[in-house]
Formats: sequence, C-alpha cells, structure tokens
Amino acid sequence: MKKLRVLAIAMAAIVSIGAAAADFHDSLRDSILSNITGATVKPDTLAVTRFGARGDGKKDCSGAFAKGIERLAKRGGGVLRVPAGVYFVSGPIELKSNVMLHLDEGSTLLFDPNPERYPIVATSWEGTHCNNYSPMIRARGAVNTGISGRGTIDGNAMTTFATWKPRQREALLRSREMNHNHVPRAERTFGDGDFLRPQLIQFFECQGVTVEGVMITNSPFWCIHLLASENIICRGLRYDAKLINNDGIDPESSRNILIENIDFNNGDDNVAIKSGRDDDGRDPATSPSENIVIRNCHFKGLHAVVLGSELSGGIRNVIIENCDAAGYCKRGFYIKSNPDRGGFVERVSLRNVRLGDVEDLFYITTSYAGEGADNVHYTRIEDIHVDTLTAENVSASAIVVQGLPQMPVHNVTLKGVECKSCAIGLSVENAVGVTVNDCFIGGHAGVPSLAK
Repeated sequence: MKKLRVLAIAMAAIVSIGAAAADFHDSLRDSILSNITGATVKPDTLAVTRFGARGDGKKDCSGAFAKGIERLAKRGGGVLRVPAGVYFVSGPIELKSNVMLHLDEGSTLLFDPNPERYPIVATSWEGTHCNNYSPMIRARGAVNTGISGRGTIDGNAMTTFATWKPRQREALLRSREMNHNHVPRAERTFGDGDFLRPQLIQFFECQGVTVEGVMITNSPFWCIHLLASENIICRGLRYDAKLINNDGIDPESSRNILIENIDFNNGDDNVAIKSGRDDDGRDPATSPSENIVIRNCHFKGLHAVVLGSELSGGIRNVIIENCDAAGYCKRGFYIKSNPDRGGFVERVSLRNVRLGDVEDLFYITTSYAGEGADNVHYTRIEDIHVDTLTAENVSASAIVVQGLPQMPVHNVTLKGVECKSCAIGLSVENAVGVTVNDCFIGGHAGVPSLAK
C-alpha cells in the first residue's frame, strides 16, 4: 500500500506539472499580446510616383522616397504607396514617425548593391555596438512606422555584400576586442575594407512597428533586425532569402513582439532572439529581449527558432505555438550560450510545433562552439516548457540538455516530444528538474512481448 501511495503522489505531481505548464503558456501569451498593437498611422496616402519615382527598374528613385516620407511626416503622418513596377533605389530609405511604406502587389524595391551608397550609421553587428554601413531600410527613434503590402523588397546583394563573409574575420575580431575592452561606441567605426555586411531592414530604438505582407529576398545579411525596440508586429511575411546569414527576424534587446503567419525560407535562422554579446550585453543599460510570441509560422531554413548565442542581456517570456516546417531544418528549437556570454533564459513555452526532417529536434547548450571554457560568465537557463514537439526523422539528437557543473540548467518539462527515428534519443547533463512525459523517441513501445 505504501508503494501505491507513493506512485499515486508521483502521478498526481506529473499531472499537476502538465496542467500548470498549460496554464502558464496561455496566461503568459495572453498577457504579452495585451501589450502589442504595432503601428497606428493616419490613412492619408500619397503615391511615390507623385514625387518623381518611376517603376522602370532604371531611374534612381531614392530622392522620391525621401521626399514622400518627408512630406507625410510634416503632414502628421500617413502612407507612402508604391504602385506596381520595379523601383531602383540607390541608397537607404529612412522611415520616420507616423509614416508607413506600402508596397502594392507587383511592386519591387530593387536596392543598389554598391556599398559606397550606404553611409556609416550607429548600429549593432552580431550583438556588438558599432558604426557600420546603413541598413537598406532603416528607422531610428521612430514611433508608429513600418512596411506593409504584397510587393517585394530585393536587397540585390548577390554580387557585393553576399561575397564578403570570407573577408570579414579581421574586422569581426576587432569589433569583439572593442566590446571586451569597453571602447567608446563613437570610436567603433567600420566601413570600407572591413567587410561587415549591413542588415536589409532595421528598426532601432523604435516604438510601434508593423512589418506585414511583403516578400523579402537577396538580403546582404540579416533580413529584419529589431534592435532596442518595442511594440512590434511582424505578420504575413514571405521569404526567399537564401544568401549567407540571411536570418529571417532577429529581435535584439527588444520587447512586446508578435511574429505570426510567416512563410520562412531562409539561408540561416528563421527567428533568432538575441540581447547583445558579452560586455556590451552585460552592460546595465542593455535591455533583455522579452515578451515575444511566435505563432502559426511555416519554417524553412537552417534553424527554426534560436535563442542566442548573443544573449548576454537576457531573454525571457517567449511563447512559440502552432508552427510547422517544410523540408529540412538543422535544428528545430535551439538555446545556445557559453561562458563568454552570461545573461539568462527564463520562462519559455513551446506548444504544438511539428517539423519534418531535422538534425537535432530540441537542443539546449551552455557550451556553444566550445568557446569560453576559461571564462566565468555562466548563463542561467530555467523554466523551459514543451508540449508537443515532433519531427519525422532526426539524424542526430532528439533531446539534448547541456548545462555546466557551475551552472546547471533548471526546470525543463518535456511532454509530447516525438520522432520516428534518431541517432541519440536523450542526452541530459548538468541539469536539475528535467521532467519527461509522453515522449516517444524512435516509436511507441507498445505491449511487451511474452517470454517463450
């Protein structure tokens, strides 16, 4: 009887954990969504052709976009409409408060791939603050702004920026030395000869942003970079962005974000949540990335959802639900950090995500890239909850949780993790409070056979 009572208590605890995780997921999601509105702008609309733009793919339309945005801003805001056609733009488009850019179906913004056309501006590059080439579409310090429509944004980066990665290492290392040595940000300037690629679209220190509907292709680097911004909706976007490091959406030190109904097809991570690298991220002035909902998305690319590795400012309150994937993803859900970073990841809930073929399905590591072994900036990871995460086939590992002896991972609940085949089913080390229930790695065992 004593054993039965112990078993009943244990089963009740598992049921309680499952119910609590479901309640946590719903209440956290609803709380986050209650604070997200995206951009609100006046419906007043002006066509960019009114300012001399011509959709013939030849005329330089950059001046027309600048004039149209300025006119709307002076009138208190509105929508700059881009009719069908191909609009060649020889430099960055600077969005302003209360102005939306709307691309009609059949319209394309075709950017000049010449780096000399993009001035040096304040930005962040892989989590380090610096001054580098301007993104092709950019807003800084704007309120109520964004991009909408069914047109295409083409970074046209194939012949220039996309070839730079083999030559970026020297500048990359110099940027990290500046980060670690606390060099003033005004002195961290990169440009000609440094080969650090700009983002395609960046919202920096903005509030009230909507990016909706458009097709994104041929980005120089990350496609959409949400930097130190808040109250953001990314909805209904479509990607064919398979150049190198073409991440889909990178929230960095940003909050209150809804990412939904997106068709990803990227040359790198689909969604990669970040909050600064190393000393820059650990600066008290750096905000965590927090309050993010990712739902009803169709993943395709390298990794579906990644947290890190540039997470030194912390990541918390992330909801992922009702997503699927087409084709191969290297990893499905991936939290990565190492002792160079510090920071934290807490309160993450994933529910009903169904993938195809992956290398790794669920992966948490605090030893990313084997770096930082001599450092002591350990990352705290806790309260990670999964309810239904499946893949057809897993070529490497189904479930991996890798903490460190100095900082174990805490409180991971896994329910309904399932795949038909894998090389490694479960690998857990330096972790406390890992609960596994209703998980089927390699199939269902069924009824045991009888001895003969």
